Amino acid sequence: MAKKPQENPALDMTPMIDVVFELIIFFVVTIKQEDLFSRLNVNRPAPATSSSASDSSDDITVTIEIGRRYDNNPGGVIVYNKKALGGPIGSTADARRELDRNLKDIAKTSTKTPIIVKCAEDSPHKALVDVLDICYKNKLFSVSVFTL
Repeated sequence: MAKKPQENPALDMTPMIDVVFELIIFFVVTIKQEDLFSRLNVNRPAPATSSSASDSSDDITVTIEIGRRYDNNPGGVIVYNKKALGGPIGSTADARRELDRNLKDIAKTSTKTPIIVKCAEDSPHKALVDVLDICYKNKLFSVSVFTL
């Protein structure tokens, strides 16, 4: 019997490519992400040992509020250490100038004084940005922003 001439066999790459893609998908799905937050090198403050330690007199509180009693001032009212700035009507420009003077006095003492800015949820963004600009202008960079 005569031998048939064999054709040149070709290797089909499609199944191999499918297996490689399945392996890539498997490894991507099963890889465990490294917890970066657990490896950050940060100095956390020690917990307060007494209730008087939480009422630190070094903290400066700047509160931005707007509400029913401040309807005559759509620009927001700035309250500095529990005192409304800008007079009884609360002129926005006067309040910002007065806050700037107060923060300038604090910056002369220490630029590391923590500033806490508390904003009402319906306060105007411009008021917050103005307070942050005043802090930046006076080189007070230890600023925390909270909502009321």
